[in-house]
Amino acid sequence: MIGKTYTTMLGGRELSIETGRLAKLVSGSVTVRYGDTMLLVTAQAREERSTLDFLPLTVEFEERHYAVGKIPGSFHRREGRPGEKAILSARITDRQIRPLFPKGYRQETQVIITVISADQQHLPDVLGPIGASAALSISDIPWEGPTACVRVGQIDGDYVINPTVDQLSRSTMDLVVAGTRDAVMMVEAGAHSVSEDALVGAIEFAHEGMQGVISLIEQMKAELGREKFNFLAEGDLSTDIVPELAEKARAAGLRDALLTAGKKERGVRTKALRDGIIAGYEPDPDAEGAKERITALKNAFYKVEKQELRRLIIEDDLRADGRNSRTVRPIWIEARPLPRAHGSAIFTRGETQVLGVATLGTERDELLVDDLTTEDNDRFLLHYNFPPYSTGEVKRMGGQSRREVGHGNLAKRAIRAVLPDFESFPYVIRVVGEVLESNGSSSMATVCAGTLALMDAGVPIRAPVAGVAMGLVMEGERYRVLTDILGSEDALGDMDFKVCGTAEGVTALQMDIKVGGITPQIMREALSQAREGRLHILGKMAEVLAAPRPELSPTAPRIVSVKINPELIGKVIGPGGKQIRELEAMGAQITVEEDGTVRIFSAQAASADAVRAKIESLTREAKAGEEFDGTVVKTTPFGAFVNLYPGQDGMLHISQMSEQRVNAVEDVLNVGDKLRVKIAGIDDRGKIDLIRPELEGKIAPREPRGPRPGGDRGGRPPRRD
Repeated sequence: MIGKTYTTMLGGRELSIETGRLAKLVSGSVTVRYGDTMLLVTAQAREERSTLDFLPLTVEFEERHYAVGKIPGSFHRREGRPGEKAILSARITDRQIRPLFPKGYRQETQVIITVISADQQHLPDVLGPIGASAALSISDIPWEGPTACVRVGQIDGDYVINPTVDQLSRSTMDLVVAGTRDAVMMVEAGAHSVSEDALVGAIEFAHEGMQGVISLIEQMKAELGREKFNFLAEGDLSTDIVPELAEKARAAGLRDALLTAGKKERGVRTKALRDGIIAGYEPDPDAEGAKERITALKNAFYKVEKQELRRLIIEDDLRADGRNSRTVRPIWIEARPLPRAHGSAIFTRGETQVLGVATLGTERDELLVDDLTTEDNDRFLLHYNFPPYSTGEVKRMGGQSRREVGHGNLAKRAIRAVLPDFESFPYVIRVVGEVLESNGSSSMATVCAGTLALMDAGVPIRAPVAGVAMGLVMEGERYRVLTDILGSEDALGDMDFKVCGTAEGVTALQMDIKVGGITPQIMREALSQAREGRLHILGKMAEVLAAPRPELSPTAPRIVSVKINPELIGKVIGPGGKQIRELEAMGAQITVEEDGTVRIFSAQAASADAVRAKIESLTREAKAGEEFDGTVVKTTPFGAFVNLYPGQDGMLHISQMSEQRVNAVEDVLNVGDKLRVKIAGIDDRGKIDLIRPELEGKIAPREPRGPRPGGDRGGRPPRRD
């Protein structure tokens, strides 16, 4: 028998991990199956050390359309670069496995996750991290796992492990949690304003639920795991010299330099202090070997810097910009800075600034989705842009980075929870967050700026949303939770915990932990402190815009909805689309649904109203008793045909034209004459009989026309075969 399969129960369904059958030349290879969703996951590393000064780890999430029996919709009919869903799935795996590579490990390492079967009910994004954990655990790659990953939903108040797609549609939260045997390492969530206690309960439930998977991978490692190859971490002068360097730095005024107000000024002063100390060790930077020694000294100084900043936080509750642990940086906001955008706002918090812009469009602007999900469109788009000038740097600009996709998705989940439904607000909505300055938490500033831009545009969101990034510094049993962290505090701290929500509850959350684990008590404290910071920010936002503007922005287009009889859709479209083209030539875009809903989109309200009037006229259905000022369009020996409104005529019989006998229709009416008429009746063929209102009761009413000969054969005589 080729290969070996390990199984366990997860969320009431069997999870199987097979190895030894597919992709056997790679260091670690497994196939994960859950329902009819299957993933092939491989892990491979180069044995030679990279010259880079960071871990060159890449995680690829490859979606194959054959997994759902589809041919790709691209021009070449083959899969192209990863879509947003694949990038986000890869990031979940990366954030789970990256912290567990040994310190100093610099071998180029690649994990490739390929979705080879997808049943569109059991989502593959949480299976990828499980496969990566298993592949790395049984490989010869040094890695300190295993880990596992699960999704948690809350349906009717109960937590559910790995809910199906159908169950997720009824869930109040979509929470993804990754962890080791003892600790939670990564959390990502979207929610409908749920409480902080409900989230902590879900995280604890998830960690307990993943233990069986971790045990399974531990069994695989014990039975099949290869011996890990040795790697050499380069000798680090910085470790030995740190105490001596710390003493010199403190004597030279490191504390004052680190507490300098302003990111740029602080950096300049700290760099000058560092370079002065290093010059005492290496007076000639061009001497043989000096470059390597200077690099090591710089690394040592960074450790000293980190130690001093952490000490100031733990012992003195003092941060680099002078705040204490609970204070949010100063905030200023400007609404509608852009005169032509549908909605815009600038949100500035300390040295982080984001321009939020909202644009409203029609269904023709919706994003077409071509991935392995059952969704085929997306009507809410949020794009996060992080140009190099936002950090005062020069870098090559290309396509959107994975970081930009991830940060944009977090902001998107935060705001999506409060958007109106499409039926009540039939616009496709795009929000763009342009990061203009960045010193920590630009994704949270995007949530605030995006919310303000939507309210400025007049989008009737259910409640304003704000976001705040929390940090953590732990030294043994002592710790401090930090509100609204700086970029440096993200780097030196032990947790990056982003929390978004309304005044009522949390709508999105993302947490990455760099230490062995935090207790539920610390997590509750962080969420409570985040709520305090979020309410403060919401208060500042309310000073500028407390609610959506009562009317759409003057520059925003108008969408007018009209409901017509589905049987009359043909009148709106016309033969070969002629009628709808004529309508759109009046200055509007038109979409027609099968249920008879017609949406008219125009930049000018007057154009939208004119098109609506025309459509109502084309599809108007006459009713008995209605009166019209009509025009005679045709005369016959038995009566006159009168146009009531465009596309609809009625017949005024010769007997209903006058109190006296009329010998010829032309004696009373001629083509072009105008007269007031009333609908006396409508027969089963839709034919309209008219009377003159002023003659009612003065002449005998005409007998109604009977059913058409031939019944439902349209009035034609029965066919003779």
